[in-house]
Amino acid sequence: MPIKFGGDFEVPRAPEEVYDFLTDPNKFAPLLPDFQEMAVQDERHFEVKVSVGISYIKGTAEMKMELAEASRPQRARYKGQGKVAGGSVSLTAGFDLVAAGGGTKVAWQGEAQIFGRLMSVAGGLLEPLGRKNVQKLIDGLIVALR
Repeated sequence: MPIKFGGDFEVPRAPEEVYDFLTDPNKFAPLLPDFQEMAVQDERHFEVKVSVGISYIKGTAEMKMELAEASRPQRARYKGQGKVAGGSVSLTAGFDLVAAGGGTKVAWQGEAQIFGRLMSVAGGLLEPLGRKNVQKLIDGLIVALR
């Protein structure tokens, strides 16, 4: 069962600046909720670790991320695969940028799929927790891009 996310926001920076921020994991990864650490392999690949906890399942999610689409300054799209306590996760996240009123409108969308024991144990809790954490990330991006 995929969990889909999406929305938009505006920031006062130029699309090129926003794009550069969103495609630099050193800038945006620390904004991830419960961020632990990150390792950059090259300009398109990085690994990130975040703490997770749902019900009695707690641990670290280790995600291998790829900048799958990069069209400066209009679009950035990531895809990732990872391991989490009791399962695995697959995700995508995309950002479409358009100049708007002296700044940039960012339309974002994402999807996560969770597999394994984690899904069977915490199924009903995953979507609200995911939405809460995605909103924390978006709020962090808005603050960082002001």
